[in-house]
Amino acid sequence: HTFRIAPYGGVGLTLFLIEYDTTRPEAADAQKLIAETTEAATKAGGEVIETHIAPDINRAYVVVEHDRENGLRAALVAARLPEHDLAQVRLVGATLEEVKANKTTPGFLVEWDFPEGLDMDTYLARKKEKAPLYAKVPEVQFRRTYVREDMIKCLCLYDAPDEDAVRRAREVVETPVDRLTRLQPGQ
Repeated sequence: HTFRIAPYGGVGLTLFLIEYDTTRPEAADAQKLIAETTEAATKAGGEVIETHIAPDINRAYVVVEHDRENGLRAALVAARLPEHDLAQVRLVGATLEEVKANKTTPGFLVEWDFPEGLDMDTYLARKKEKAPLYAKVPEVQFRRTYVREDMIKCLCLYDAPDEDAVRRAREVVETPVDRLTRLQPGQ
């Protein structure tokens, strides 16, 4: 497995993760919510990179490339989208060009809530050291990770035959699973 830390997009562009709690009545229709978020982000000059609905954990995720957090936030508010979490993220394990070119939805999403005190440099060094160990679980393919710059958590995307295989892969790289869900295909 090749370990890569993807640079941000073009000049002045950054990646942002928008996360919705779909148990809230105003956010319950995740498909509609993603469509409205995509429209608002695009009108504000952003580009939606990928979207995921995680029904098992009642979450919808939208990754957007945009030049300003405030501009993106203002567009979401102007579109009257429900309460959400917006955070700058770093892409690890794939390049942005690879993600844009491959529009297939990975099978599983793992969230890991970082322990307090973990910094980005330590996380990235650990990720680079452990990534080759995924080869011990060949039925699982690590796709990419979005690491929140505020070091609250990361979202890791995998292809695997089932949840148990994903859990085995996480054990091999000695990384916890706080939430694991099968993603809806066709996102």
